[in-house]
Amino acid sequence: MPVVQRNGAGISLASAAAVAVSLLMCSNEVWAVPSFARQTGLACEACHTVFPELTPFGRQFKLNGYLIDNLPQVKGMTADKSEALLLNQLPPLSVQFIASYTKFNTAVPDPNGGPSQNGTVQFPEAFSLFYAGRIAPKLGGFIQVTWSNSSNTFGWDNTDIRFADQTTLAKENLTWGLTFNNSPTVQDAWNSTPAWRYPFNQTTSLAGSLPSPPPPSGTTQLDGIGNGTVAGGGIYGFWNNLVYAEFSAYGASPHNISAPLNSAFNGEVVQGVSPYGRIALQPTWGRNSLEVGLVYFQDNVVAAGQNVTSGTTNGFRDTALDAQYQFIGDDNIFSAEAIYIYEKQSLNATPGLSGAFITQTSNNLSTFRLGASYFYQRQWGGSVGYFSTSGSTNNQLYINGTPNTSGWALELDYLPWQNVKLAAQLILYSKFNGASNNYDGTGRNASGNNTLYLFAWLAF
Repeated sequence: MPVVQRNGAGISLASAAAVAVSLLMCSNEVWAVPSFARQTGLACEACHTVFPELTPFGRQFKLNGYLIDNLPQVKGMTADKSEALLLNQLPPLSVQFIASYTKFNTAVPDPNGGPSQNGTVQFPEAFSLFYAGRIAPKLGGFIQVTWSNSSNTFGWDNTDIRFADQTTLAKENLTWGLTFNNSPTVQDAWNSTPAWRYPFNQTTSLAGSLPSPPPPSGTTQLDGIGNGTVAGGGIYGFWNNLVYAEFSAYGASPHNISAPLNSAFNGEVVQGVSPYGRIALQPTWGRNSLEVGLVYFQDNVVAAGQNVTSGTTNGFRDTALDAQYQFIGDDNIFSAEAIYIYEKQSLNATPGLSGAFITQTSNNLSTFRLGASYFYQRQWGGSVGYFSTSGSTNNQLYINGTPNTSGWALELDYLPWQNVKLAAQLILYSKFNGASNNYDGTGRNASGNNTLYLFAWLAF
């Protein structure tokens, strides 16, 4: 696959357009927002198959710091003719709007004993503002602020700021850079990792619908750590459009010091520095692309109410194997993604169901997801996915002894235009929080949480 070469502070438009045309038949990921279309002058399909999945050109655009542009520039030069300032005259801003309807198979019991309502309309469910593009010479970003209906507040969402440059290594092109972001895998360029997994709007957490059942009791750190809870940065390189490597480190984000890190261990906060590593191999041939990679993340978190620098910690070590395959033809697009996350836990500061600290401190948790999608002419399509979480048997920690949750996600999509998606999603649970029947002790079955989710996504 041709490599996008940068000329000075930005990638030349002519080269970008040529690469875009040659790559419209190949695929992978970064967010599909009109900011990038306004900045580059290219349609969404240059960087994406169907939102939010990136093409190989889209990955190059992301790893090169979101810097391709076709906008008038404000420039400042030093005495030696180097660039001291490079800004778009018009900022690459955009808006995302999501409206939805959610209904469970069985209404959630009212905690006060009254009648239960089933079926929630959210208009909007979420509303996001984006700045996506150049910040300075060789520096760009993807910055998202989101208002959520469930919390009725604005907050930082996916954010990734990059410095990127080009060099050669062993006579082959090397794209290298620095990334600063607010959640592990937000900076990743594949849809198999947690931040950008497909389908992006999958409602397996049962979040965003009120009333709703409690979410599944087991969530790995890679899946559960939230935007704004941590912040970090690191260095990465993409060599010969084939080999990707990254090392980053994260720490607690001070403005959100008491935020929960996942659904099982509420109130904890990261202590010290959390290392993150990523390697991936991405061969491409014809209209096909394949990625196989590894992810590593480790952190120690302090229980709520303890000293954040010296308190007793829970330790989590996540290792993940992921893969993604894509075929992009003239009319037909097919993608498949898979990830397996294995987490080793040292729970030295976790209260059990009785409130006392658990005595079985060594536990494990694993997540497996497998999905595939097909689209015809980028307009009609759908996806099917299987998800499963399993873990150690621990009667002190889980109401049914295990966190085991599994099921299927089905979705049908219609995109009348590239920036508008109408979708119907069905989540089917075979097991929930360790049981298929009467999982909560009140007679509610896992299938009671089966979810119909209809949503409209607009970006402009």
